[in-house]
Amino acid sequence: MKSLNRFLDRRGLSPMWRRLALGLFLLGCGGTAAELLLEHFEDPWQWTPIVLLGLGIVAGALLALRATRGRLRVFQLLMGLYLCAGGLGVYLHLKSNMEFEMEMNPAAGGFDLIMKVFMGAMPALAPGQMMQMGLLGLLVALGRPALARPESLDKGE
Repeated sequence: MKSLNRFLDRRGLSPMWRRLALGLFLLGCGGTAAELLLEHFEDPWQWTPIVLLGLGIVAGALLALRATRGRLRVFQLLMGLYLCAGGLGVYLHLKSNMEFEMEMNPAAGGFDLIMKVFMGAMPALAPGQMMQMGLLGLLVALGRPALARPESLDKGE
């Protein structure tokens, strides 16, 4: 248990853990954005994760410099958008694969169709990476001292 103490303090997450999580977040956003820039720009919907990842890198870098309450709130809102974009991306990828499979074989159905849709040209679960990054970002913001309410507000004064 002693080794876990360096990751926890009395508020929950230690500053060292927050820095490590933020580093992982920034690395993940940079790598994902670089990969998407190679082939993910055919229509406006495909730019959504690229723009969000870019904004996440900027917001994360600003947090690394100084984690103010305002910056953390913007970051949390952005992570919510990551979660929404990831869910929408999974839907759009599955929809695209389904349309393709139905065009190729209108009589297709059952388990075989489901497998073809999930294993189609569009990587159906790849947008889940955005959701993973959003969850990691929310963990980065969790328990930050800048988000703590002043004691006077807690007491109703």
